[in-house]
Amino acid sequence: MNISLLLEMAAEAAPDRIGLVCDGKRWTYAELLSAARGAFELIEQSGAQYVALLDESSEAAVIALFGAALAGVPYCPLNYRLADTDLAALLARIAPALVVGDEERVSRIADDQGHTVYSREEFVLKAQETVPEAADREYDPGEGVAVQLFTSGTTAAPKAAILRHSNLLGYILGSVEFGSADEDDAALVVVPPYHIAGISALMSSIYAGRRIVMLPAFSPEGWLKLVADEKVTNAFVVPTMLGRIIAELEKTPTDVGSLRAIAYGGGKMPVEVIQKALALFPHTGFTNAYGLTETSSTIALLGPDDHRAALASDDPKVRARLGSLGQPLPTVEIEVRDEDGRVLGPGEAGEIYVRGDQVSGEYKDKSALVEGGWFPTRDAGYMDEDGYIFLSGRADDVIVRGGENMSPGEIEDVLLAHPAIADACACAVPSIEWGEAVGVALVVRQGHLEPAEDEIKELIRVRLRSSRVPDKVAFVPELPYNEMGKLLRREVKKILGC
Repeated sequence: MNISLLLEMAAEAAPDRIGLVCDGKRWTYAELLSAARGAFELIEQSGAQYVALLDESSEAAVIALFGAALAGVPYCPLNYRLADTDLAALLARIAPALVVGDEERVSRIADDQGHTVYSREEFVLKAQETVPEAADREYDPGEGVAVQLFTSGTTAAPKAAILRHSNLLGYILGSVEFGSADEDDAALVVVPPYHIAGISALMSSIYAGRRIVMLPAFSPEGWLKLVADEKVTNAFVVPTMLGRIIAELEKTPTDVGSLRAIAYGGGKMPVEVIQKALALFPHTGFTNAYGLTETSSTIALLGPDDHRAALASDDPKVRARLGSLGQPLPTVEIEVRDEDGRVLGPGEAGEIYVRGDQVSGEYKDKSALVEGGWFPTRDAGYMDEDGYIFLSGRADDVIVRGGENMSPGEIEDVLLAHPAIADACACAVPSIEWGEAVGVALVVRQGHLEPAEDEIKELIRVRLRSSRVPDKVAFVPELPYNEMGKLLRREVKKILGC
């Protein structure tokens, strides 16, 4: 099976339904499918081995994704925010490609790589104008690679993560009901096209028959305006976006009554932010969606009922779930294991492993799956007795002080309990005596004075223990996050002089 089936089914079931709105232009499902078939012809004519998108979200993302699927070549959206040197290196790894986006930049940094390059406008126009050579044109059945995504490279050089048609369909068919959306349902998509959340948002909305409303570049004002203008019913945001939306909504009240569901993910959600959101959006169901590129998106959910129950409960165990990832999807299995691969019980911290049809765990020319088809996520955490998953950070982020493993997450949670601390990051810093020690970077809450370093150290000593007390404390205006809300610890280490 091929992911193009999703668009074909939507176009056959409701050809005249609006499937996409971008920059004021409206596309029916029939028009999107026709353009994808035109894109197929362009790809075939170019001889490209990949289809790359070097641009913000637009109709070109939908047309390129499904055009590539029809042609049987991988779709590879690229991070247009990368430096020229880094982007040129990625383009070289997928040459020759049909590249949609920044013509001038590709010509300048990768002119000798054999790419066929179209501007967004030219690609969309040609895809609309190009008619398949025959009405009974046969397309690739698609048992191979559908999408290749380069990881963000927050700790190392980007890896080429491989997602096959079977992986992506395993996620969509296992979590979305075909044609389940009403004609008035609309999903606001603002995450970058080169992130798995952006790709899964397109596919799931199309399969459900939901109208996709694109916001190419995020701003809280633009987001709220589109919600009001398009009567948006569903949205996905990262934690930093939600925080800015809340601040804007508190400053400028806007009609958000149409919103029935907001999903969030991509980074750690501060508890105070989600508590504010639940108060400001009383009729909206919130869902924490946890997943990875290598798992074709979501593998665990904390649903609306869990959010409401946690907020209303006096039981500390139930209230703590507001900071959890929720429970595994029915279509996947999740285990927590120690360094020796032993499966751990409730409350025992280790590395999260996942298995299921949607799980690829595959990189270019290399599989990361271990025995039994399990994928080690490199995320550290634990599961409680009711199956709720709690994340404590990346396994690679663990601080090893004198042979003792420490989770940055537990240190950060204590720091954030201080009334003057708005944001916190703990990471390993070099230590002659211990090998590694704790360093922390802190952001002071607006309107508060900077706490004394001794006060911070004493807080950690009292709430945790002396081994967790930081050797280095730095106060910064803000912490470095990428566009998906992931904290860039390597940049924090530079701040701390490592």
